[in-house]
Amino acid sequence: MKHEDKVFALIDVNNCYVSCERVFNPSLNRKPVIVLSNNDGCAVARSQEAKDLGIKMAVPLFQIQELVHKHNIIVLSSNYALYAEMSRRFMQILSTFVSEHEQEVYSIDECFLDLSRYPQNYDLSNYAQQMRKRIFKWIGLPCCVGIGRSKTEAKMANHIAKKNPHFNGVCNLVEMDPLVTESIFQSIDVAEVWGVGRKHSKKLQSMGINTVFDLAISQPQVLGKQFSVVMQRTVLELQGISCIEIEHTPPSKQQIVASRSFGQRITELNELKEALSMYVQDATQRLRDEKLLCGCIVVFVQSNPFDANIPFYNKSCSYALPQPTDNAVELVKLSIGLLDQIFKEGIQYKKCGVILTGLEPKSTHTYDLLTDMSIIKESDDLMDALEAVQQKFGKKKIAVGPCFIPGRSWSMCRDKLSKNYFKWDELLVIMK
Repeated sequence: MKHEDKVFALIDVNNCYVSCERVFNPSLNRKPVIVLSNNDGCAVARSQEAKDLGIKMAVPLFQIQELVHKHNIIVLSSNYALYAEMSRRFMQILSTFVSEHEQEVYSIDECFLDLSRYPQNYDLSNYAQQMRKRIFKWIGLPCCVGIGRSKTEAKMANHIAKKNPHFNGVCNLVEMDPLVTESIFQSIDVAEVWGVGRKHSKKLQSMGINTVFDLAISQPQVLGKQFSVVMQRTVLELQGISCIEIEHTPPSKQQIVASRSFGQRITELNELKEALSMYVQDATQRLRDEKLLCGCIVVFVQSNPFDANIPFYNKSCSYALPQPTDNAVELVKLSIGLLDQIFKEGIQYKKCGVILTGLEPKSTHTYDLLTDMSIIKESDDLMDALEAVQQKFGKKKIAVGPCFIPGRSWSMCRDKLSKNYFKWDELLVIMK
């Protein structure tokens, strides 16, 4: 299909985390709400009411305490289990509007659809409104839809739909009068373009490219030489030339990282081992979900980099496995050994973590001729049994080590956590 015949849509949930919370707690509607990051540190989601009060993205909670008290802003901890399930349902609804190869899950709250085959049978603006209405009716999430001749243009259209209520949640740049599109592009900062951001926007502005319109009328080859082929492609996409196709399958992972900051400073080695063993098991689960094997493991520890009173301690240690594996028991054992090498007495640790790298597909791995395949089978059987128990009785019923025993001092601080309304013991209860 020619690039001029391409049509894409980007569907994005408005204020996703806050909107998920409001579905199950309507008392949050029309009130300023913020959702915090791990350990209740920074604001990672804000309702429109909170944005209107001047709360910026990623601002630390301690810096806005006065504002929170003054305006009775509701503060919540991140409920990732709830958001993940709502995202799954959001994507599943959108899959009913296109075929499987026409959908790309871009992030937890964003999805690209290839609508190139649909203009001949549908009014795309009405089709997009059907998506919005069905999503809101079935799972209660408000969203906006941007439609363009390229993925970058669809992304920009979505931004326009969010910022301009008179579009009623759908901006269709494919059918918009070019003069109107030009006028709108002239009013949007170039930093809002997908893939540009603040870093490149400063250089672009020094070249006299201040708005989206300025970038769209630029010479792609010239900017390609000044920046990279990515910028050249971005300009072409803003001109309606599709250069980025729908990704039917996510790209293979290069590494898997599992780490979190602690609820309080940790000084004891045994506590670090407990935390690290949980992170390794989380990473191993993701490894097995992707059907990959790990060939190298990296363990790291850090003190608080923002504490000016004590030197910053940041150490890591790696180990290349002679035989790639996806066995949690083996990876936990190796990580604990690496931790022993980098642990230092007297340090107040703020964070530790693990990186699984040297990844390769399990299905295509070729074992050495001297490999005892009975040991490999025993390893697979053990992991299958462990996962079966966790699936039936819950993740915290069985694990490697005592990492899931409640009340650990290193556990993440989530004092303002809402319920996971998809668990049997936390379902909503309707009182008579």
